[in-house]
Amino acid sequence: MQKTLKLFGIVLVGAVLSACVSSDIERAGVGAAAGAGAAVILDGDIATGAIVGAAGGALCDDVGLCRR
Repeated sequence: MQKTLKLFGIVLVGAVLSACVSSDIERAGVGAAAGAGAAVILDGDIATGAIVGAAGGALCDDVGLCRR
């Protein structure tokens, strides 16, 4: 339960920060940091978390999740 709350916090912070940046590269950086942080909390592979987070951050604008 505690890991779930920490993961939710990281995802929430990542979503808020990704809305504050203006380019796909900046959103990818925020996503990579959030993905790596989530991997640390969930005892997963940090590189995989960063890659998935970067892809999600870069593409969130294209699917309409972080449009202004």
